[in-house]
Amino acid sequence: MKASQFLISTLKEAPADAEVVSHKLMMRAGMIKKLGAGIYTYMPMGLRVIRKVEAIVREEMNRAGAVELTMPVVQPAELWQETGRFDKMGPELLRIQDRHGRDYVVQPTSEEVVTDIARQEIKSYKQLPKNFYQIQTKFRDERRPRFGLMRGREFTMKDAYSFDRDQTAAKASYQVMAGAYRKIFDRFGLRYRAVAADSGAIGGDLSEEFQVIASTGEDAIIYCPTSDYAANIEKAEALAPAAPRAAAQAAMEKVATPGKSTCEDVAELLGVPLATTIKSLVLATDEKDEQGVVVKTQVWLLLLRGDHAMNEVKVRKLPGLAEFRFATVDEIAAHFGCKPGYLGPIGLKQPLKIVADREVAVMADWICGANEEDFHIRGVNWGRDLPEPDLVADLRNVVDGDLSPDGKGVLAIERGIEVGHVFYLGTKYSQAMNATFLDVNGKPQFMEMGCYGIGITRLPAAAIEQNHDDKGIIWPDAIAPFTVVLCPISPDRFPDVKAAADALYAELLAAGVDVLLDDRNERPGAMFADWELIGVPHRVTIGDRGLKDGQVEYQHRRDSAASPVAVADVVSLIMAKLAA
Repeated sequence: MKASQFLISTLKEAPADAEVVSHKLMMRAGMIKKLGAGIYTYMPMGLRVIRKVEAIVREEMNRAGAVELTMPVVQPAELWQETGRFDKMGPELLRIQDRHGRDYVVQPTSEEVVTDIARQEIKSYKQLPKNFYQIQTKFRDERRPRFGLMRGREFTMKDAYSFDRDQTAAKASYQVMAGAYRKIFDRFGLRYRAVAADSGAIGGDLSEEFQVIASTGEDAIIYCPTSDYAANIEKAEALAPAAPRAAAQAAMEKVATPGKSTCEDVAELLGVPLATTIKSLVLATDEKDEQGVVVKTQVWLLLLRGDHAMNEVKVRKLPGLAEFRFATVDEIAAHFGCKPGYLGPIGLKQPLKIVADREVAVMADWICGANEEDFHIRGVNWGRDLPEPDLVADLRNVVDGDLSPDGKGVLAIERGIEVGHVFYLGTKYSQAMNATFLDVNGKPQFMEMGCYGIGITRLPAAAIEQNHDDKGIIWPDAIAPFTVVLCPISPDRFPDVKAAADALYAELLAAGVDVLLDDRNERPGAMFADWELIGVPHRVTIGDRGLKDGQVEYQHRRDSAASPVAVADVVSLIMAKLAA
């Protein structure tokens, strides 16, 4: 491709509404243009990146035995009503009607449609396993779309769905997909981690997120530097302390803490470590009758160390707490006789269930609220001052330095951007939609399913968040819009420069290199600034002075300076760089 035939539309400044690095640089590099809130046009430069991402995904999915199809963006509501998601999904699901008043959705995902295909096409165990995938437009009506392609409303996603006879076969299909994903992300040339993720209501351990490592990432990735352990913050287990509970040393004492309603403020006032304080979180669960009327409410008190944070996903997995909500002010007053900020497990007005974090269960001489405004109690001990908790469980987010669950070191935390997810679904959708097949015994069985997604248009943004500097983007070779750019200096004034550039361009094209020749006759500074902003990884500069010595200049996007290379050697040098 020659630059004069292409569209290069770089900007000196990013639009005012561009917040994160990838959004700013994609706008400045002319890769995307905003059409509406969370809706972007993929300009030619950006589309080339997306097509390269798609090509890698498609090759590895095909190699793994998945079969490509394309499902409609607009889908009949009836299918979504079968699974209940038409009502349950909430406002992110864009619901529309046609001219006849029939309900449709604009797909955010396609479990319903692909399950409908499977129940029509798959009749016998002999047709299994099957894995269908598509690379297709999705739409989620985000309340606050932001960050460009990182959290837009319309996006492109690769979603795949496996169908199997039983759990054993489904888990085998899952492992094939998990392996394919590792090959895909290896080929992208990005630093990433595959982390264990929570499986939600389905349960089990077959769920992994693929996170591109970036300091600007929204997700916390927990990993052990000395082992292969990695998990997201919802999944990572906080182990129980190995040491037993220490014996009580202090007498229980009520102390005045005027205006100090947080653990941090109390610890500072009393001159003690924050880790000696206990925070009280009050939850409630409602038992309802068949008409949905609340007939009984249970109040729960969760106790965590003052420097720890509750992990909502873990709490919802505890018996009786799946549908918890935070207690109301009236419920808190009825049970504690005090407003939040001074709550604790001693001197309750009404009984409730107490759940202690594993760490709290082995603490001695701790500090908690006194259930009286402006007062706390210190020197509190289990057994002596209050009964043992009703339940001890892992309630918290892990922190840097916690022991790794695999016993091979301590945990560290880094930031990541989720760009892929593999997930074992079980029979959630096949049961809801009666998708069965005749097994070897002639009896109908529900198909076991898995789903596997990659954010095609999110991935370039994640790549930029990981790979950029103050000049612009730094693309990995595999997904760069162009792999090599040739920059002739003043070819209109120096025929030898033009001839050498044309010859090198032809030679690289013949070698299968994705090369662009910048024939715009731009000033060197402006030309180089464009390509540093756009992030083409390999640049060759052809100048009259160098040609007189039989040389051109090569510079990788990460290099601080260019290096002279003999004209005769430059193609072999580039081919070696690309092969590496």
